[in-house]
Amino acid sequence: MTRVRVILVAFLLGGATPALAQTFPTHGVTIVSPYQAGGTSDIIARALAQKLGENWAQPVVVENRPGANGAIGVQAVARAAADGHTLLAVASSALTLNPTIFPNLAYDVGRDLAPITRTGQVPNVLVVHPSVPAKTFAELIALAKSEPGKLSYASQGVGSNGHLNGEMFKMRAGIDLVHVPYKGSAPAVTDLVGGQVQVMFDNLPSVLEQIRAGNLRAIAVTSATRSPLLPDVPTIAQSGLPDFDTSAWFAVLTAKNTPEAVRATLEKAVVAALSDPDVRARLSAAGVDVLGDGAAVLADKIQSDTAMWKGVVDAAKIKVE
Repeated sequence: MTRVRVILVAFLLGGATPALAQTFPTHGVTIVSPYQAGGTSDIIARALAQKLGENWAQPVVVENRPGANGAIGVQAVARAAADGHTLLAVASSALTLNPTIFPNLAYDVGRDLAPITRTGQVPNVLVVHPSVPAKTFAELIALAKSEPGKLSYASQGVGSNGHLNGEMFKMRAGIDLVHVPYKGSAPAVTDLVGGQVQVMFDNLPSVLEQIRAGNLRAIAVTSATRSPLLPDVPTIAQSGLPDFDTSAWFAVLTAKNTPEAVRATLEKAVVAALSDPDVRARLSAAGVDVLGDGAAVLADKIQSDTAMWKGVVDAAKIKVE
């Protein structure tokens, strides 16, 4: 009898996690977007929230928790209940740049977060205020060299993708630009459109409408090939700085100790949502190259990009106390 009881208990315990996965989600799901509303990560989060809510027949809400280049929102997810009901929709910078810049980061990506999938990638675009008397990449470099330290470039925050692109640009072009960090893309773009700053690297979806409206001038994109949304805008590599390919990517993760079966359910659900024609059309129209390549690819990408950006941080001597 004792042996039968042991087998029965083992069977019940072994079946608990798959049963949980089959009933997931048991209540509403929160997707934390660790940035201001309106940026690319937020656009992706809201598209996913709508489709996942429809598919699950459960409310899925987006909660914006900006600050510290995404670190505040990431930390919130890392500390959330490990049951899959709190997700993180985040830009790559919070996963691969923050660990190389902030010495006392409150989270460890490998220790605290479980990868679900990459959601998409976008080129960054180098934009300037229309008052800047430079219409090409070469003209912008010449202007910056003629007036060292006069032009300022905005970023989404210290350690953000825009910040590191700006520093790489400065090093590769041999120019001096003044860095002005903001708390997210939206306030930075607002000041750029207003002329308080002159230059910025930002994700294409975040500035596409401002470019189309003539409020900003696109100089070059950071991807390996031109964007179909801006076919007349050259790449930085085409403009004189070879191998300048720094597309930003985005991902969904959850708390590390979430059961593997639930994580597998989440991966399947998010990838399916990204495959939906309406979601793909919505994100493609915003300039996002939709991915959905799974947890294993995301884990490898985090590791390789962290190593790449550490080289830039070390060369630029970027430090945050």
